[in-house]
Amino acid sequence: QVHVVESGGGLVQQGGSLRLSCVASGSIFSSYAMSWFRQTPGKEREFVGGIDWSDGTAYAADSVKGRFSISRDITKNTVYLQMNSLKPEDTAVYYCAARGWSVSVRHGDYNSWGQGTQVTVSS
Repeated sequence: QVHVVESGGGLVQQGGSLRLSCVASGSIFSSYAMSWFRQTPGKEREFVGGIDWSDGTAYAADSVKGRFSISRDITKNTVYLQMNSLKPEDTAVYYCAARGWSVSVRHGDYNSWGQGTQVTVSS
């Protein structure tokens, strides 16, 4: 079982940037994928982006393409979500998740979740 912990959320003005980090502990095999989701009250958890641990192939949701990027540091067992050109509609709790297979956009496919970190973008 992989345990993940997010950090890096906060308050930022529209157009600003934030970088979220997700540190994984436990047995991370090359077949693993780690992804970011976000959720606002009353809405379903939404896929933001993910990365395949084996080769670093990254995926991003259409809503964030060109603004957000995902990377990993194998030596630190850490995945990063770099968020640029932030908009008020990016305000949400951001979650890191891991699964023992390739990246999936469905939150139900993940079995390891962090506690979430709040990102608030002011207009």
